[in-house]
Amino acid sequence: MAAVHTLTDLELVALLKQDHEAAFTEIYLRYWSLLYTTANNILGDTELAKDTIQTVFISIWQRRSELDIQNLKAYLHQAVRFAVFKVIREQKVNDAFYERLAQVTVEIIHDHPLLYKEQQELLNKLINTLPQDCREAYHLSREENLTYKQIAFQLSISEKTVEKRLSKSLNHIRNGLSVGTCVAVIMLTF
Repeated sequence: MAAVHTLTDLELVALLKQDHEAAFTEIYLRYWSLLYTTANNILGDTELAKDTIQTVFISIWQRRSELDIQNLKAYLHQAVRFAVFKVIREQKVNDAFYERLAQVTVEIIHDHPLLYKEQQELLNKLINTLPQDCREAYHLSREENLTYKQIAFQLSISEKTVEKRLSKSLNHIRNGLSVGTCVAVIMLTF
């Protein structure tokens, strides 16, 4: 038998289905870096990207006997896309995620202006459905770039109340985004 590093992807997949650990290791070594780069570019978090890639490879090993892969590279990229989407969906809302989403949005503005316009309309509708107090806090935070302390002073409320209103606003917006919207954004980053 030839050394596994000289085998084609299809030959490696055939061996993988037969529980060949060296074939699995070769697939891992061959594609880990490329898949990690893809995940890290979207997630913007090295540890989260590593965990995501690890999850993909664990799943492949666990399901090795039932896999029907014709194009290993394409299969792995698709698996990473789905895994990244799952991470984004499950990840708690945080400013770093929204900052990365904003960066992707800027890229979309230049490359896909119609998709951006649709996203902006959806975002505006979601913002307009917020309760008045949340909408006001969101506006001051995201559009006027005020700190929690500045917002609290301007609205004569506590910083904790500002935090709660913004959290409620961001959760509402996140929940209002459709799965298709998130998938479109992710797919455009590849």
